[in-house]
Amino acid sequence: MLKQDYLLRQIESLAMSLSKLFFNKDMVVYEIPEENAQSETDILYNKLNKLVSEGKINEAENLLFDEVDRSNIEYLRVGIDFYTNLNRLDDKTLEAHNYTREEIEQGLHDLSAEYGINLS
Repeated sequence: MLKQDYLLRQIESLAMSLSKLFFNKDMVVYEIPEENAQSETDILYNKLNKLVSEGKINEAENLLFDEVDRSNIEYLRVGIDFYTNLNRLDDKTLEAHNYTREEIEQGLHDLSAEYGINLS
């Protein structure tokens, strides 16, 4: 239990660090504008949320890394929000879908590396 609490806080800290570094905000939340036309990142964000709601967390993570475009910082915003939302899931839900907090933490590290930042 203590290890999981530590990991939860560690993940929050990583997400906050990336948010501050790239967006000068304490925490990034991806928001889809109310306009009719959706950007590529809006579409990705919706796909990720749909997969997670279906319990397909690993598939969602794979999609994130397949679609990430290092030349567009909005993909990083989507990724930070994605991992922050996963971190809010309880341990039983993560376990039921074959996913761990360690994978969330590693995902944030891998995502930051895509944008040239080594958080290790």
